[in-house]
Amino acid sequence: MSDPLGEALHLLRLTGTLYCRAEMTAPWGVEIPEMPGSMTFQVVTEGECVLEIGGDGPVPLRPGTMTLIPHGTAHRIRSHPGAATVPLWDLPTRQLTDRYESVDHGGGGALTRVMYGMVQFDNAAAARLVAHLPPVIRLDTWHDDGSWLHSTLRFITREAAELRPGGDVVITRLSDVLVVQAIRTWLESAPSTGHGWLAALRDAQLGRALAAIHREPARDWGVVSLAREAGLSRSAFSARFTGIVGEPVMAYLTGWRMHLAHLHLRDSTDPLPVVARRAGYHSEAAFGRAFKRTFGVSPGSVRNA
Repeated sequence: MSDPLGEALHLLRLTGTLYCRAEMTAPWGVEIPEMPGSMTFQVVTEGECVLEIGGDGPVPLRPGTMTLIPHGTAHRIRSHPGAATVPLWDLPTRQLTDRYESVDHGGGGALTRVMYGMVQFDNAAAARLVAHLPPVIRLDTWHDDGSWLHSTLRFITREAAELRPGGDVVITRLSDVLVVQAIRTWLESAPSTGHGWLAALRDAQLGRALAAIHREPARDWGVVSLAREAGLSRSAFSARFTGIVGEPVMAYLTGWRMHLAHLHLRDSTDPLPVVARRAGYHSEAAFGRAFKRTFGVSPGSVRNA
């Protein structure tokens, strides 16, 4: 059975994971700067603290609470409102591996243990998906439907304590699981507006067409073949796609291909004809024109940057 939302989550390729185990004693506070292109998450495993983001009031975090900040927005975590904060980069850290570190900080009072992580996303689907997420996703699942979170945290904690060979890899992969699960939980409960990319993915017919584009971007798609995937007539499909997504289907297809090609150019040494073919273009010249219309620069300039 087709699951377009699930497939979009599968495309959410997370990179650059950094995992930190923090033991903080009151009073304490940490100022986390804006981190464009990154998501941060924190899970309180012992004690209590507050999260402050934007102009909103403090959000209490108790054991088992997980918060995900999808847009890299600046925020503060403190033992209590008003506690003095230290910039993140000034904290005394102990580097255990390339991607795992520990922090011990604070005034010597009540202990709070926090698992903190930062991940980046590197996929056209991720960019679209993250753009629809709220400023903060909060899950209070330790005592409710939290078996998945509790089990994952227990596994992470054991790996962190023992630091066996490959433990940092296990930790970062499990951190990815936490992030994806948090997003999936929000998607399952988020109200549908009836318009936009998420609404189209949830649509039984348009979702099939979008999933087909995401799976096979280089295929020789046209409005008729995509309408067939959706089980609609050409005219009904075109009108429905534009009305819900906000752009014609062929414009969406081109944009999707161009973003994938941009990533391919940046991350590989494949010659331009290979990149063009993987983007669905048999002509390197046609690919170059489409790429420049999208990004304002030639494919070669991205490769040489």
